Amino acid sequence: MADTATLSYIRELVKDDLAQLNYTIHQSLHSSIENINSISQHITANQGKRLRPLLTLLCARACGYEGNDHVQLAAVIELIHTATLLHDDVVDESTQRRGKITANAKWGNPISVLVGDFLYSRSFQGMAKLNHTTVFKVLADTTNIIAEGEVLQLTHSCQPHLAEATYLRVIHHKTAQLFESACQLSAVIANQSESTQQALQSYGKHLGMAYQLIDDILDYTGDTTLGKNRGDDFREGKVTLPLIIALQQASEYKAAFERHIQGEQPMAFEQALAIMQQHDCFEKPLALAKARANQAQICLKALPASDYREALAQLLTFIIHRAY
Repeated sequence: MADTATLSYIRELVKDDLAQLNYTIHQSLHSSIENINSISQHITANQGKRLRPLLTLLCARACGYEGNDHVQLAAVIELIHTATLLHDDVVDESTQRRGKITANAKWGNPISVLVGDFLYSRSFQGMAKLNHTTVFKVLADTTNIIAEGEVLQLTHSCQPHLAEATYLRVIHHKTAQLFESACQLSAVIANQSESTQQALQSYGKHLGMAYQLIDDILDYTGDTTLGKNRGDDFREGKVTLPLIIALQQASEYKAAFERHIQGEQPMAFEQALAIMQQHDCFEKPLALAKARANQAQICLKALPASDYREALAQLLTFIIHRAY
């Protein structure tokens, strides 16, 4: 597939950095407690695209960085992300992620939560190794904002009248914030100007928003052989932008959607999908994602021309057109 080829090309640019990243993460996950090692091996074997650390590496190289701290920073970013996934699966009572059994389904909720906490603590140990006040402050704020996003989403779960503005706030906090910090801090450790730091921070924010908007479309239309299980969010009654639009535009089915969201009368996923396609409920999320990608593209003008900057631009295309 074209999008897979694009991602492979981008990874090739930083293949040595990625090899060091994998080693650093492996070392960070090691523990004298066997259950921690078992769960760590389980989640790293199902590592996904690792876009956040990839962004960290690419942005650092695009800024001309030649040291090694960008690898440690990328590992910290990935540990934070992995910790949130463990906690998310517990909250959502998920049994599968990327086609494989989740840690909470295999080992139970209590230990999954605690291993998530272990990963958070490991990430802060990694920050300490960097010995950079700004890095520590930004990532401390980031983990707090992500937690706020989790609570905000949970607070509004099973509520059919979720405002679009609230939805956008949730996806910024839960998803875009970590992308934002990953890009910003690459410029920080590369000793770039404040304007370059802000440009990459904005690039990461817009990219992260686009990523989640597309992800929420793919919950309905994605390739189930490659990524997430299609329909999971809908079956859980999670209100994302396509469903918000369905409630607005498919007026004859509004009551049925509301009963489904509130858990009163489940609606078949295929029926819901057909209704949403009929009422063009995916057009606005896609348009918003493309607009965010265009804004992110503009931010890259702050960087000098290089293969790394071009890769950051290509990553935007991958995010918009991906099937998983």
